[in-house]
Amino acid sequence: MVFFTTLDMLGTAAFAISGVLVAMEKRLDLFGVVIVAAVTAIGGGTLRDLLIGDVPVRWMADPRYLYLILATAAFAVLFQSRLRYLRRSLFLFDTLGIGLYTLVGIEKGLATGLSPLICVVLGTMTACFGGVIRDILCNEIPVIFRKEIYATACIAGGALYFVLLGAGLPEAYAYLAGIGAVILIRLLAVRFKIALPDIYRKRI
Repeated sequence: MVFFTTLDMLGTAAFAISGVLVAMEKRLDLFGVVIVAAVTAIGGGTLRDLLIGDVPVRWMADPRYLYLILATAAFAVLFQSRLRYLRRSLFLFDTLGIGLYTLVGIEKGLATGLSPLICVVLGTMTACFGGVIRDILCNEIPVIFRKEIYATACIAGGALYFVLLGAGLPEAYAYLAGIGAVILIRLLAVRFKIALPDIYRKRI
């Protein structure tokens, strides 16, 4: 339980920072920065909890999440000069966030008694939908809807988790391997410019 909560907190902090970076790039005011940080950090988890009927949702039942978001947002704003390479920093924290949140969402699904397939869907939703809300609020096309390997990495990492569990690997190791797979796939996809196929034909 402590392990699960720790990873959930780390994912919340990572996504809050990614939200702050996008908001600052759009030059939003302080209130806007905090709101974007919050919806990025808890948007996916809120949708997950509502779908499985776990109410009040996690951040309402445990105010530590809001305190963490506020502290993280304040940290990112205060030290923005050290995060001057915004795009690189955004990519790093967003990638960490989807890795951590994918497995957090899967764990929540398993605790509810859902099938592995639905758990992977739930994990992907947890990881991606905070970013979707963030990008919509900041007038960007969400990353999940572009050609980039994003949700696909979450699905692959979640699937690996269940494969390793089925092979008899201890749950903690399978958990970490799933997180690592999501992060590694995303990093490699960006590094080597791997993307999903373009379904649109070029106009002549």
